[in-house]
This record gives sequence, C-alpha cells and structure tokens, in this order.
Amino acid sequence: MAVKTYKPTSPGRRDMSGHSFAEVTRPKPERSLLRPLRKRAGRNFRGKITVRHRGRGHKRRYRVIDYKRDKIGIEGRVTSIEYDPNRSARIALLTYADGEKRYIVAPLGVRVGDVLMSGPQAEIRPGNTLPLANIPLGTQIHNVELQEGRGGQMVRSAGTSAQLLAKEGTYATLRLPSGEVRLVRQACMATIGQVGNVDHGNIRLGKAGRKRWLGFRPAVRGSAMSPRDHPHGGGEGRSPIGMPGPKSPWGKRTLGTRTRRNKRTDKYIIRRRGKRRG
Repeated sequence: MAVKTYKPTSPGRRDMSGHSFAEVTRPKPERSLLRPLRKRAGRNFRGKITVRHRGRGHKRRYRVIDYKRDKIGIEGRVTSIEYDPNRSARIALLTYADGEKRYIVAPLGVRVGDVLMSGPQAEIRPGNTLPLANIPLGTQIHNVELQEGRGGQMVRSAGTSAQLLAKEGTYATLRLPSGEVRLVRQACMATIGQVGNVDHGNIRLGKAGRKRWLGFRPAVRGSAMSPRDHPHGGGEGRSPIGMPGPKSPWGKRTLGTRTRRNKRTDKYIIRRRGKRRG
C-alpha cells in the first residue's frame, strides 16, 4: 500500500501522487455483486440541491458490501482483494463454504487465502466479526454496528479503527477515530482490526481535473462574490468579511457552530470529539 509518485512532466504531475495498488489482486469485480449506480449531483428526490459542488465524475457501478456479516459459523476464504471506486478502503471477496460470495471492507493484514468467520465463537484475528461482548478490552475494531442486526455503520473508511475501552452492564465504551467516546450495546457486532489502505490520506491529487473525476465541482469563495450572492461579498479590492464570524451563503454561522440535532442519542455520547489538530 505504498504511495506512488510521478516525474514532474507537467505542473499537475509535479505534486501528484497516487496508489500503487500493490495489494489489489483482481482487476475486475465479481459481476454477481455489481449494481447500477445513478448519479444525482447532490440533489434529493425532489430535484433540489441539498449538497453543493457535486456533479459529473467518472461513471461507477456499486459493489454490494456485506456490512452485517450474518453468516454465523460459516467459514469464508478470501478470494481476492479489489479496488472499489465508491469508498476509500479496499474490498475483499469472500467465498463461503456453501458457495456464496460476498464483499467485505478489507482489513489491514488480510491476504488472499485467509479464512474468516463471524459469530461469538470466532477467533480474535483481523477480519473476524464478533459481538462486542466477546471482544477483549483494548482491541482495535472497525465496521461497528449501532443497532443489533442493522450492519456496521461506524469506522469503515480507509486506515481507521476504534478501540474498545470498557464494558459495563449491557453497554461497551468505544473510542472512535474522531476522538469521540460513546456507548454501544454489547450485542452489536464489530470486526477485528484496522481498515486497510492506510496511505489513503497521503495521496495528493495534484490538479483540479482529478478532483472533477471524483465528482466534485469547484467551490467559489464567498469573498469573491457580490453582496447579494454572499454575506462575505462586496467591498473595494480584497476586503475582510466585516462581521463577527464567517457565514454561509444563507447567513448562518459556520466554523464551530454545532449542527447536531439528535437529543435521543445524546445520552450515549460520553465525550464529544475534539478539534482536529494540524
């Protein structure tokens, strides 16, 4: 999973880096696990833009990922490690003893030929999925469920892992990659180990066009707009924003303003995530 650099044959190539794909063992995906993926360009079901600066990008097909890992007690052999354009992590194709094939998020250290299993009786080794109640304290985990049987919803991106800190009653305490500490029921399933492709954060795109391939459109600075288009706009030359704090195009406070509105689950969060450094 080394980072590949390029010779500076152009200004865009000079600062560009990419994946070496050394861990990928199969160039084409399993056809039975492919689904069409229609682009929506940041629009909701009514056609209204709800996420700005999205659109176009390379055409993709969705790989069906098994987040539930509900084939309890059935061994699955890793057939291949593959690239997935829809996520930062690599995916692993498991072929189970009954012949069924499923994709999972590829953990760090899992190789072709390894045998993985799900269930309370599975070994504590990368790629195996167990209830939190059966995982030792201090273990690194990923693909963590929030509700029993719903499938993993947390800690699925490249290079991430959570740590199991404590168990008390029916709940386990986890430290998430963001620094947040929260409670999760011990009956929820989690996968042992860290998500692979740890060098994903070291990749430099190098040019604007590469960002467009990923489906991101340009974001214009508010200070470059007119006053009618953005609160930061207007003024002669380069002007300060002229207000106590940065605002969104609709006049809402940004940078530090809390947007979480879910009082029902506030009681499960022991410590909020801290500010990122660096």
